[in-house]
Amino acid sequence: MSYLNIKSLAPAHYEQWLALFHGYAHYYNYPVTAESIANTWGWLMNANYPVTGFVAELDGSLVGFAHCRAMPSPLRGEEIGFLDDVFVDPECRGMGVADRLIEAVKEEGIEQGWPIIRWITRDNNYRAKALYDQIATKSNWDTYELKCEN
Repeated sequence: MSYLNIKSLAPAHYEQWLALFHGYAHYYNYPVTAESIANTWGWLMNANYPVTGFVAELDGSLVGFAHCRAMPSPLRGEEIGFLDDVFVDPECRGMGVADRLIEAVKEEGIEQGWPIIRWITRDNNYRAKALYDQIATKSNWDTYELKCEN
């Protein structure tokens, strides 16, 4: 019988996390470099940096991760949570891995005193959105990006 365990991300997880991270970047067709990966890993391993991570382990192998952080909400005058990334190995989708990872993020939010946790996903990520619609409320906010280049 397979056993799914959710853990805080730790240095020993690097190689398996890296393989999943490459899968995540590939899914979103986003180029990553050795430098960007080192930055992300460094943030995740730095207890003084606001981003943290969780991993899902199935029978000794990592099959998913979630990264989250505190985010100031000026209108509220308090910090809320932000779920930056959730990724599950395609072979393990439909097994409740994402649900469990998001539950770990929710527990982190409760521990940190965040009143809500926000996240975004691509509009055509239908499978993920089906899960999100079951466990959260879709907001009525649209997301914009402004490039900061000359």
